[in-house]
This record gives sequence, structure tokens and C-alpha cells, in this order.
Amino acid sequence: MKKMLAIAMAMTMGLGLVACGGGDSSADSTAEAPAQDGAEADDTGDAAEAEAPEETPSAGGESYTVGICQLVQHEALDAATQGFKDALVEEFGNAVIFDEQNAQNDSNTCSTIINGFVSGDVDLILANATPALQAAQAGTNEIPILGTSVTEYGVALGIDGFDGTVGGNISGTSDLAPLDEQAAMLKELFPDATNVGLIYCTAEANSQYQVDEVQKALEGLGYTCKQYGFSDSNDLSSVATTAVSENEVLYVPTDNTVASNAELLNNIAQPAKVPVIAGEEGICAGCGVATLSISYYDLGVGTGKMAAKILTGESDISTMPIEYAPQFTKKYNAELCEALGITIPEDYVAIGE
Repeated sequence: MKKMLAIAMAMTMGLGLVACGGGDSSADSTAEAPAQDGAEADDTGDAAEAEAPEETPSAGGESYTVGICQLVQHEALDAATQGFKDALVEEFGNAVIFDEQNAQNDSNTCSTIINGFVSGDVDLILANATPALQAAQAGTNEIPILGTSVTEYGVALGIDGFDGTVGGNISGTSDLAPLDEQAAMLKELFPDATNVGLIYCTAEANSQYQVDEVQKALEGLGYTCKQYGFSDSNDLSSVATTAVSENEVLYVPTDNTVASNAELLNNIAQPAKVPVIAGEEGICAGCGVATLSISYYDLGVGTGKMAAKILTGESDISTMPIEYAPQFTKKYNAELCEALGITIPEDYVAIGE
């Protein structure tokens, strides 16, 4: 009996020792944990601190989603979109996210894209070209909208007596080059011509505005002018064929449908030896001999800088006036000028140089 009691007491003491040992082990782990966690936190903190400027360089760690609706893919609009994105990435780094969509030259698709941006509650919308801007105007009066590659905002948005500021939730940049100077360029290069045909897409309000203004300037310089409007790319060929047969020179404004079909127009005008004066460089590269043009990339950069001020709250879009390209350059298509035997003055710059 005593032996059994002795054994029982020994076992009880052993269990007590084990329990104490377990308690010591737990305490050691707890004591060490803060040091380990602290070391890891310091390492992570150092890494985060080193990487923070690249990941979230915006003030206050904000991030932004920007919807981009581009009417159609061609050189000028592509350059404006790229300039816009580059300016925002320079400002915010990876803290800005772009939802970039192309409407394939369909105004109804522009509306669908804009409605998606509104449903997604983007922070700002870039509307690249007039139909995209018109769709954005119809789609929201709350989300800030910046237009670019839009010639005349009063015409595009139906604003009578436009004073340079749209107001509300819309502003942007204009690609309008001095139309009287484009007319003067045509006179400089083709002083002996008498008839000028003006080709444009009737679905683009700003194209109508441009040809009306250029026609006034050309008629003031002594030319006889006739407008040749087409509704879409399907009837451009027949309209261009007629225009080429009736005129010695053609003028094309900053028209997105022509820009997308410049090769088609060139295939009609060049064999007939009828030169084309273009409203912008992209069209000129495809079918024109000369242009007084802007840099669409720089225009996009300017739009991006406007967007940055809006997103950070530095500027109120309702009071931001439309901005214009800072400079214009006389450019020429060297290959086409050589093919048509046209001598270009020395103050022109070859496209691509």
C-alpha cells in the first residue's frame, strides 16, 4: 500500500514538472514572438517604403480609374490617347488605371462604352473625338469629362454663343488649327488653281464647321469651291471620284472617317494628279501633300495634365476653359509631293523628320 502511494506521489510530481516545463516553453515562444514579428515588420516596412513611390505615388495614396473612349483607331487619335496616358502615369504612376476602349467609328458603340464607364463609376472620362464627347455628354452630368481631338466645342455640344468654357462636368482640348492659314497654305502651293473641292463626312459636325470656314477663306482668295459630303465610308469612293473629276485641288479637314480611309482617297486622287491639302498630319501622311498641323501627342499630354488637376482637386472642371495646341507646323508628304512633281517651300517640314 505504501509502495503504491509512493508511486502515485511520484507520478503526480512528474506531471507537475511537465506542466511547468510546458508553461516555460510557451512563455519563451511568446517572449520571442514580438522580436520576430517586429523584425519582419521592420523588413516589410523598409521594402514598402522603398517601393511606395512607384506603386502609389499620388498624394494621400489615392488611386484613380480613368475610362477612355476613342472613336476610331488612326494615327492622330492614337497619339492623343498615348499622350494623355503618359501624362497621367508621370503624375500618378501605377495609381492610375485605364479602361481603354475603341468604338470602331460607331457613335452607338461610343454610347455603350460610356454607359459602361458610368456603371463602373470611373473617376474621369476621356472622350477622344467629337462623337465620343457627344456620347459622354449624354451619358453623365456628374463624372468629369475631358474631350480631346475635338475641333469646336460649341458646335460639338450645341452651345450657342460658346465663350470658351463649357461649364458643368465638361472641358478638354481642341485640335483646331487656324483655318484661314490652311487656306493660305493652299494658295501658296497652288496659286494657279481655280476650283477646290472640300471633302468631309456629314456625320461629323466639326467637319462641316471646318469646310464652311475654309470655303469662306478660299473664296476670299479667289477660288471657286464646292463641298462634297459623304455619309460614311461606303460612299466615300464615289464622292471622291466625282470631286477629283471636277477640281484641281482637294481640301480635307480633320475628319475621322477620312483619316480611317486615307489610302482609299489617295488611290483615287494620286492617279488623277489631284493634290490634297489635309487638316492634320495623319491624313496628310496617307493622302495629302501638305498640312498646317499640330502634335496630337502634345495635345493629349495637355489633356492629361488637365485630368491630373481635376483628379487631385486642384482645379474645378466647371471653370476650366478649353485649351488649344500651343503651336502649328507646316508639314509636307515628301513621297507624294515628289510623285506629283510639287515643289515645297523651304519653311515646310517633311513628315517623319
